[in-house]
Amino acid sequence: MKVGLLECDHVRDELLHIAGDYRQMFPALFAKVTGDWQFTFYDVCNGHFPELADECDVYLCTGSKSSVYDDDEWIGRLKQFVGEIYRSGKKYIGICFGHQILAEALGGKVEKSAIGWCVGVHQFHVLVPEPWMDPLSSSFNVLMMCQDQVLEMPEGSTLLAETPDCPVGMFRVGANMLGIQAHPEFPKPYNKALMELRVERIGAQKVEMGIASLELFTDEIVIANWLKNFANFTTANF
Repeated sequence: MKVGLLECDHVRDELLHIAGDYRQMFPALFAKVTGDWQFTFYDVCNGHFPELADECDVYLCTGSKSSVYDDDEWIGRLKQFVGEIYRSGKKYIGICFGHQILAEALGGKVEKSAIGWCVGVHQFHVLVPEPWMDPLSSSFNVLMMCQDQVLEMPEGSTLLAETPDCPVGMFRVGANMLGIQAHPEFPKPYNKALMELRVERIGAQKVEMGIASLELFTDEIVIANWLKNFANFTTANF
């Protein structure tokens, strides 16, 4: 399967030693659950986009320090391309910023959360079990690093999972578009390093709690399996 990674940001130079850039993190995660994914990298935050949605079978859209409502040219272009993916029927999986831009591209709304930052390990509760969620679980723990959240989903969306601090934790649009607010690709040391760099922005108490939460078990392998299954799932009868 040909997988296009839409890179919406890059890891800071001083943190690259932890797990590399996003083009290393995502293949490393999915290599644990499949040997069939061949990645092509698109540095969209620097203007490198696929010519056509048909270039890949599935697109993964990464997180970003940017906000989806910023006026940057590449963000507007990415919204248009996400719309092209939707119309093409190709699969799309958005992670954090990619989850939010899915909402904005198809008519939803994203803003800064009144709750503030979500960092560290959070428990997601599954609201609508679907066939590709195999192995099925009623909840899962995944790392988060976000301030913006999806406040309104696009018309025709299905809300799949939530957390107490993030009501739209995971949602699907149609049979081919999926967004999740969490970061299954992040190793815990990288999440910790980001928290430590952003203490002034996040708040010392929330960072302290976030770092303490890293002691909890995380289910990134379960989520990687789900996302792999979603990418392979051909039945539109959800």
